Amino acid sequence: MLTIFVAVGSFVAFIVAYNTYGQWLGQRIFALDDTRIVPSHELRDDVDYVPTRRSVVFGHHFTSIAGTGPIVGPAIAVFWGWLPALLWVVFGSIFIGAVHDLGALVVSLRNRGQTVGEIAGRVISPRAKLLFLLILFFALSIVIAIFGLVIAAIFDIYPQSVLSVVMAIPVAVAVGLLVYKARVGLLWPSLAALAILYGAVYVGVYDERFQLTLSPIEALGAYGTPTLQWTALLLVYCFLASVLPVWLLLQPRDYVNSHQLLVALALLVAGLVVAGLTGKTDLAGSAPAVATNVPIDAPPIWPFLFVTIACGACSGFHCLVSSGTTSKQLACESDARYVGYGSMLLEGALAVIVILACCAGLGIGVQDKSTGQMLTGEAAWQSRYPSGGVTSIAADGSEVTIGGWASLGLGQKVAAFVDGGANFVASLGIDIQLAIAIIAVLVACFAATTLDTATRLQRYVIQELGTTVHLSPLTNKYVATTIAVGVGGAIALLPGPKGPGSGGLILWPLFGAINQLLAGLAFLVLAFYLRRRSIATWFAVLPMCLMLIMPAWAMTYQVIFEFWPKQQWQLVAFGLAILGLEAWMIAEGLATWRRANGVLEEGLPPLRSLAASGGRSC
Repeated sequence: MLTIFVAVGSFVAFIVAYNTYGQWLGQRIFALDDTRIVPSHELRDDVDYVPTRRSVVFGHHFTSIAGTGPIVGPAIAVFWGWLPALLWVVFGSIFIGAVHDLGALVVSLRNRGQTVGEIAGRVISPRAKLLFLLILFFALSIVIAIFGLVIAAIFDIYPQSVLSVVMAIPVAVAVGLLVYKARVGLLWPSLAALAILYGAVYVGVYDERFQLTLSPIEALGAYGTPTLQWTALLLVYCFLASVLPVWLLLQPRDYVNSHQLLVALALLVAGLVVAGLTGKTDLAGSAPAVATNVPIDAPPIWPFLFVTIACGACSGFHCLVSSGTTSKQLACESDARYVGYGSMLLEGALAVIVILACCAGLGIGVQDKSTGQMLTGEAAWQSRYPSGGVTSIAADGSEVTIGGWASLGLGQKVAAFVDGGANFVASLGIDIQLAIAIIAVLVACFAATTLDTATRLQRYVIQELGTTVHLSPLTNKYVATTIAVGVGGAIALLPGPKGPGSGGLILWPLFGAINQLLAGLAFLVLAFYLRRRSIATWFAVLPMCLMLIMPAWAMTYQVIFEFWPKQQWQLVAFGLAILGLEAWMIAEGLATWRRANGVLEEGLPPLRSLAASGGRSC
């Protein structure tokens, strides 16, 4: 029953927060007003700026911010116990993450859809803009490299998930054309698309002919592995998704995927309830509330809990989605609370489910397909999260020996959620193989939406950098997208810890701290925006301090105690560079803070013509 109590209590807290704190922010602080002209109308071009109903934007925004972050982060953090992870997810989502996302969205809405990096140049200083954009470029390059690898790894481990994920692309294009060109209502195309995608999941599980796999290309040697082939194909897809009109592929795919993902989440919650009521789950017996036997190679819970769980509590990547793509699609200002604050709370709910799946769900059992041996309770949990060198059951059913925290790869962390979540779904009487495929598709779809959105965001960042440094070729969307895909692909193709194609893993240890640093800097921009209008800033300044101190502390620890002793000089250099950029930007803020009170920033230049759409509001 503890599992059900934790889930229900968390969900109730999110609902109450949305209707109290979220409402206070929307009405009293940001004064959301539907009479204001929003960027989607003012700058409408039907490519990036497209007025869209809030349910569709919600689907795009939620799937873009979620990715595998709320899956991998909590799956790692339960090392310290499920209770610290749960508390950070619930309270972090309500008072930090949702405020961050909503604030970035509103500030961008009132600055013609500009990203927070570009807005920083006007509300703080021109140098702050360049510093912010450089940090964004570095972070997004890692995201593109890593998420391509994650999806490729999922396709390789779970070939039954490929068909549904691939089918989502032509299905999304069909939905986009039906809705925007044929003017067909959204309901029936989206329901038909949902049926097709879940039908593809079923076919992928029970008909091996449709379990799409790639054979190694011998002529390319180590660079011809299936994982690298999938990575290359995904990057080609990302280029197309970035340059095509948002309504044709990105938006309908995310909308349809959001329905697919919500169905999977509903199955998870229902399975959790059934498993809890029937006594199959024992949260207290499967994993410790607060761990006392932490692996010796694990970093300290302070400050690493706050950079390990990002998505699901607070993530700097979200400010890029809010100000990069979402602000260009909202049709009304009042939709900002529903999309910005509400999506973050739903992601927090997902993170809660992941924590329970990786603890209570995994404790139901993990089976070795080769021997038929079933591990349950704490033994099943320890098989995925060992405190020392133990034999573990890999996602493919084989036995592998792993040696603690440092040896756990991304695949094992994702597999913990897939196995635990599938156990919940199987509690409903669904075949375990179908349940595994449903959860694997859930993970792959989340990762895919983050990957293509990150590519589009990187294109915006490169274009803004081009404007800032007066390099006009960079402002071309095709040139910018080519650079975005090229840099991300080059990082991914570098020989890394797992050979060619895992180059993104070299820089991955830096990403947690950099990502949370972005959140702190986004709060800094928000605080300046409010201060210049003489609006209360305490609710932004307090989270800002937390999200600046914790990642700086974590990165300093990594540089001194991890990277330097191991002579990982590239990580030392990048870590020190990021710390230097952070210190410089904070110094820019401190120098400007006192004289910013009540002094509005320089206004945006007038438009050549007030939008082809006539500059309509709602």
